[in-house]
Amino acid sequence: MLRQYELVDRVLAYDPQADEAALNRAYVFGTRKHGTQKRASGDPYFSHPIEVAGILTEMRLDTATIITGLLHDTIEDTDTTVSEIEEGFGKEIASLVDGVTKLSKLEWDSEHAKQAENFRKFLLAMSSDIRVLLVKLADRLHNMRTLHFIKKPEKRQRIAQETMDIYAPLAGRMGMQEIREELEDLSFQVLQPEARETLVKRLDQIREERSDIVDRITDMLRETFAAQDIEVQVYGREKKPYSVWRKMERRSISLEQLSDIYGFRVIVDTEADCYKAVGVLHTKWPMVPGRFKDYISTPKNNGYRSIHTTIIGPERKRVEVQIRTRKMHEVAEYGIAAHWFYKDRGDQAESSAEFSNTFKWLRHLVEMLEHGSTAEELLEHSKLQLFTDQVFCFTPKGMLITLPRGATPIDFAYAVHTDIGDTCVGCKINGRHMPLRTQLKNGDEVEIIRSKAQTPSPTWESFVATGKARSAIRRAARLTHQMELAHLGRLMVTSMFELAGKNVSDSVLERAVGRFNKKDVTELLADVGEGGIAAQDVLKAAYPRIRKIKDAEKANSGRVVTSSESSDKLMVKLDRRLSHGGVRYAEGTFPLPGDRIVGILTPGMGVTIYPIDSEQLAQFDGELERWIDVQWDVNEEDDVRFLARITLTVRNEVGALGAIATLIADYDGNIDALSTPQRDRDFYSLQIDLEVRDLKHLTSIMNALRGLSMVNSVIRG
Repeated sequence: MLRQYELVDRVLAYDPQADEAALNRAYVFGTRKHGTQKRASGDPYFSHPIEVAGILTEMRLDTATIITGLLHDTIEDTDTTVSEIEEGFGKEIASLVDGVTKLSKLEWDSEHAKQAENFRKFLLAMSSDIRVLLVKLADRLHNMRTLHFIKKPEKRQRIAQETMDIYAPLAGRMGMQEIREELEDLSFQVLQPEARETLVKRLDQIREERSDIVDRITDMLRETFAAQDIEVQVYGREKKPYSVWRKMERRSISLEQLSDIYGFRVIVDTEADCYKAVGVLHTKWPMVPGRFKDYISTPKNNGYRSIHTTIIGPERKRVEVQIRTRKMHEVAEYGIAAHWFYKDRGDQAESSAEFSNTFKWLRHLVEMLEHGSTAEELLEHSKLQLFTDQVFCFTPKGMLITLPRGATPIDFAYAVHTDIGDTCVGCKINGRHMPLRTQLKNGDEVEIIRSKAQTPSPTWESFVATGKARSAIRRAARLTHQMELAHLGRLMVTSMFELAGKNVSDSVLERAVGRFNKKDVTELLADVGEGGIAAQDVLKAAYPRIRKIKDAEKANSGRVVTSSESSDKLMVKLDRRLSHGGVRYAEGTFPLPGDRIVGILTPGMGVTIYPIDSEQLAQFDGELERWIDVQWDVNEEDDVRFLARITLTVRNEVGALGAIATLIADYDGNIDALSTPQRDRDFYSLQIDLEVRDLKHLTSIMNALRGLSMVNSVIRG
């Protein structure tokens, strides 16, 4: 455990202007508040916040963050209040400690909805000040280092899994690679102990066989650069077991086939020296094709900048080399934590530019919250962003767009601007028209073709790779669905008001908005269309003293109409598929224009359409208030097709199926699906789903089929 003076000296070593008195006060305050509390290891509890503060000093964070580390458990685990911390250490530190406390109280578990909601709270807490997350990461890192003291295996598993799922990826997303790697490896040790132990033993054997290989390669690299008068620092290291394991899994290779278990870092003075160093390496040793990445000209989203290359280097060994400047190295080591280091040194503008992409990711998440995305969508979007590699594409004007691997032009369009994504109808990739589902590659130039009449297609969701695109597509689908429900609700309300002899308008309907606690008339009507609110209840809310309400209810309680009856009934326009907004066909039924139909209102689902002779309607006999009068609304000039199902008994002879298919085509029908539920030596049954215009069209096809010599019978259904 760090002593008080050791902690203070650490901070003063990188920040001579630090408030030494405040650090000493916080150390004493925390010690006194935690008193005799013990950890699972048996150590004094205050050893934990001291170690957390020590980890934060390794990131060279500001005084306020170090003090927050010392006090981060006082509100949760002692009688300390936020106002007490504010009085002793100021509003900024009190706010930080309170933010970390809120994060600590979140319970992560396997229940998806609960985990998603907690992740939403997590993001809200850390979005106010990213230092809250940095303290929480340091807290989690020390807890993982001491996880073996927890006796219950299931608790260790839960903590390790949430670290692997949430905290390690977040550390990586914030550019803090060292912390990410340690969190992953500590989790790996708990989640897959046997695999890690086997891997560690094999790595130990390799280390013994190549005992001085890292030193030899390091010396050769130094000598090579010195000969070219390039001043460098070279570091070699063995990769963490989990990092090695992940590469083996990703490439589906064995440890013996994995050549780059050692990594070398070359630190130079300037950006120009980075490219000189690459030239020296590639001149002396051959480069491995496909293993060169320039993250200096195209930085990663977390601010990481470096050049990566793999060469067939000294002793014919594959050597992975990362080349960067000292500042790039600090950013790679400390990630977003380096922002405060540069800010406190006075490099405010440079610091803001360096880390703008990192903050942009967080801003996108907050933007999703503001647009009403669900907690589950937010969690999904975050995981998509946390666990993906990148491709770099360009607009026709040369603007760089960074996307996850597997992204398509739809992702590109939404990355440029939401409006461009919403109105996208096509694209050109490198000057050629290409499908919107084309996966983009590094260096592609993408031009988006737009139309103001376009709206996002729900099918886009199946091939987009970014959470931003997926969220926008779902938002548009929800809006479209709500408008369809609102249209249906307006038809139902209008029908009810007319039956009661009352005029309906938005100004009249506004009387009912407050009664049902809705935002506006559209939301009210959508709820009616979905079945959450009865149309007669809206009528009662708008006209509390109405006398004809019983007549209206009676008129709506199950009387079925056809197109020849009164037009003052609910009109529902149905298409050939099984759902349309808040209207859908009952499962296993295939009504057609010409059939008598009835609608059943189901709360949360809208209206389900049944043929009037459906046996399923018997279950609603006691709920006449749910019965809705509906009519077909089909324009004969439109070639709208509907699904119908017929079953044939066919003699088993050569050419029978061909004759049936030909007849259906000649009668302007289309086979949507075909199956043979039953088959024997002489006869087989043939079930066909047809696309037809109406009942008359289906009847003509069935009559013609009955005339074929090989067809024994034709029935509908």
